Amino acid sequence: MRLIPALALAATLGAAFAAPALAQPALPPPPPAPPHAAPYSPEDAAAILDARLAALKTVLKLTPEQEKLWPPVETAIRDAVKGAIARREARLAAPPPAHALDVLAIIADAEEARAKSLKAFVAAAKPFVAALTPAQLNRIPAFLGLQDGGQAPGSAQLWIFEEEE
Repeated sequence: MRLIPALALAATLGAAFAAPALAQPALPPPPPAPPHAAPYSPEDAAAILDARLAALKTVLKLTPEQEKLWPPVETAIRDAVKGAIARREARLAAPPPAHALDVLAIIADAEEARAKSLKAFVAAAKPFVAALTPAQLNRIPAFLGLQDGGQAPGSAQLWIFEEEE
């Protein structure tokens, strides 16, 4: 499904069957892989979520009246992230799927749960968004990672659900 592994496999097979006359001089070994970072802790996730929420408020430059409408939005975002974390932990603790249909069922359940979280966020955000200026509204898509040209990412690509992946 990914292009890079397929290209690597093709390159490996091609090199194995290449004629000796076409062989290139030996290349130096690749540099060692960087050490893996420590696992992402719950404290790390909480700190990053706090920073993103603070950044969103900063990007929007809320007025005092808008600030009063912010708490339900923040709660909905935190609830969505909490749900994403719970789904990831449940998926990691579950036995591996036995069949391709099990995989599809897992995907369907996750999409359904993300849809419910997104709908809860939208409902909580409507009064808040209604109070924003056109300039503030213009800043939201870029901050949320929505693409230009009207193409919206799948729910799994939104940062509020990244803990699930």
